[in-house]
Amino acid sequence: MRSPAPEEFAAYLPRTRWFAGKGRDFRVASVREIARLAGVGGSPVVAVHLVTVAYDDAAGGSEVYQVPLSWYAEAVARVEHALVSGHEGWVYDAVHDREAMALWLDAFASATPEHPADVPGMRFFRADPEELADAGAAAPLTGEQSNSSVRFGDQAIMKLFRTVTPGENPDIEIHRALTAAGSDDVAPLYGWITSRGAGVPLRLGMIQEYLRTATDGFELAMSSVRAMIAEPGGDPAAYAGEAAELGRAVARIHARLAEAFGAEERGPEAAVALADAMRQRLDEAILAVPELDAHAPRIRGLFARVAELSGLRVQRVHGDLHLGQSLRTSRGWRIVDFEGEPARPLVDRLRPDSAWRDVAGMLRSFDYAPGVVRLSPGEGTDGEEAAAQCAAWAATARAAFLAAYAEEAGTPGAADALLVDAYVADKAVYEAVYEARNRPTWIAIPLEAIARLGHEEETA
Repeated sequence: MRSPAPEEFAAYLPRTRWFAGKGRDFRVASVREIARLAGVGGSPVVAVHLVTVAYDDAAGGSEVYQVPLSWYAEAVARVEHALVSGHEGWVYDAVHDREAMALWLDAFASATPEHPADVPGMRFFRADPEELADAGAAAPLTGEQSNSSVRFGDQAIMKLFRTVTPGENPDIEIHRALTAAGSDDVAPLYGWITSRGAGVPLRLGMIQEYLRTATDGFELAMSSVRAMIAEPGGDPAAYAGEAAELGRAVARIHARLAEAFGAEERGPEAAVALADAMRQRLDEAILAVPELDAHAPRIRGLFARVAELSGLRVQRVHGDLHLGQSLRTSRGWRIVDFEGEPARPLVDRLRPDSAWRDVAGMLRSFDYAPGVVRLSPGEGTDGEEAAAQCAAWAATARAAFLAAYAEEAGTPGAADALLVDAYVADKAVYEAVYEARNRPTWIAIPLEAIARLGHEEETA
């Protein structure tokens, strides 16, 4: 049983959602098997590979991907969409193979909080004594991008990290801390996986409670917008209660993170550095989105006021917070995916930051929900009345979230409001570049927010 050749991996990677190098000139520099699992009777045999991708374009760089593969002597129709190689046996991406994923669940089920379970090349840790042996059949989730998730019945969900980097994984680290602290605002962590014998320890995956009653936060927000538009005289404030509860949940998480990891009051140099970084991102963004240049003087003025602050409070944060990272359950809101922005280096994602960055990310998401609805084909989503309703919905959601967050966190004040505005502007600038490169038809969403911010700055 041999590993697929580099060119076979190179052909497979662009077909996946999680490969970040689509459209770039890349090559598979190396393939290394680091772990192996085998079921009863030896079928399937599963091997975990680290695939190093090197980029030969101007940006350069490299990435290491985790690709678990399952081998069969005969073709298996149910996973033919995940075929990697058919030269020496039939080799599939194991995440799509329920028989293969059952081996991961078995390993977790055999571990306890006191005794990890070892398989050749991997170690399975448990943070919770929850019984997992009968969790249910594996089913991969669709819609994932930077990672791959597999649900086991209605009990547990396992996330396999596709891009792996030596060192701590913030998703595991933060979930461990919040689970240990008894937080009700996240899904409890059941366990995690590390490599053994890969040279340096790697965090390969995690398993936690599956929130079976959950509704995606972004989908819920868009449903609220659609219902408002569809009903004559629809109430833009109908979602305000949900936004407020979400604000309180985020504030509680920030408080727990400060308790677990500490918080630090930094001096004026931190405010200057933050403002400089924001200005630099704006300058670079204008090269990609020239429309930003008209608003640049006002945005730079906002950043200049940040540079004048006497200091900055930093702590561990989510790092990539938006409605898509929130789930509405029958027991309230739950926040997920604490990895931070996947494109940022690990050292940056582990670094303390201002909690207002998370707040700004959620505020921007309240703009995106009605923005996407208006861009979607459907009766009643265009016209001045719908535009006014959507603007009112977004403004009401933002205000409700921010007020509830500030009340729960106990952090109202002029400096806080300035930081929120600056982080919102910085986020919208980032979004404009992202949309220009990936979804040009959506670029109006961040550009309208930036224009609104400019108007507010002018009339303040």
